Amino acid sequence: MVPPIARPKLEGNVAVSTDRQLGFAEFGDPQGRAIFWLHGTPGARRQIPAEARAYAELEKIRLIGVDRPGIGSSTPHQYPNVLAFAEDLRIIADTLGIDNFAVIGLSGGGPYTLAAAAAMPDRVVAAGVLGGVAPYVGTDGIASGLMNLGSTVAPVLELAGAPIRVAAATLIKLIAPLGSPALEIYARISPEGDRRLLARPEFKAMFLDDLLNGGRKQLAAPFYDIIDFVRDWGFRLDEVKVPVHWWHGDKDHIVPFAHGAHVVARLPDAEMTVLPGESHLGGLGCAEDILRTMQDIWDRDGRGSR
Repeated sequence: MVPPIARPKLEGNVAVSTDRQLGFAEFGDPQGRAIFWLHGTPGARRQIPAEARAYAELEKIRLIGVDRPGIGSSTPHQYPNVLAFAEDLRIIADTLGIDNFAVIGLSGGGPYTLAAAAAMPDRVVAAGVLGGVAPYVGTDGIASGLMNLGSTVAPVLELAGAPIRVAAATLIKLIAPLGSPALEIYARISPEGDRRLLARPEFKAMFLDDLLNGGRKQLAAPFYDIIDFVRDWGFRLDEVKVPVHWWHGDKDHIVPFAHGAHVVARLPDAEMTVLPGESHLGGLGCAEDILRTMQDIWDRDGRGSR
């Protein structure tokens, strides 16, 4: 039996241009320090652990998940590069009345987290990355088998992406009734670290809730991510002046641990927490530590909560 998971306190859309909107979901204290939590690939705005939601309530944090284009209620849109997302996040923060904020990104959310930090050092107080994707091209690039595959399929996605995205969304609708068994099958073939996490009822509930709410109407975002990840990101790592804390499992089977170390070594102000024995989802299991670290950096920075 999968337990129910609490709904967001506030959920809606923000117009980021005349013809586009992004969806968001808000948890915790609406008057607290704002922290944006950016989902992985795939994922959507509710991909935030129950532990993080509870901690945000207790510690007066305004915790906000954001749909990237093509998932949930966000308008399909291909960014020219990863950096372009930062302007959309700026508009969301402005619309929600937020001046200063921290940003956390899991996996595919990592590049967009770094982009926000590079683009808005006057507003981003701290950045947290959980097993984030590394640059593939340019002076910051590192070889990647997964991104080699992404580079191969990216031209196909650009030319014939729409039918593929429709087929993916249709598949999600078909397997929705089998979501729980499908997640259990995925857990069985995952490395031990991820298998332990996916066995926890609250994580299973979170993933199913996020998948079925975010992917039931559309599933374009992962394809847009792939295209952006294999391009030049639009900024260099040495342009990220904001303090970054990086969490990475040393048994990560999706984004190799060496990729995390590669990025951290090139960021001007970064620390890494190694998660022994954990794989790709390990960072989700230490949500309290992640949010506490963002608070500690904020305290040292001295900027106000709004």
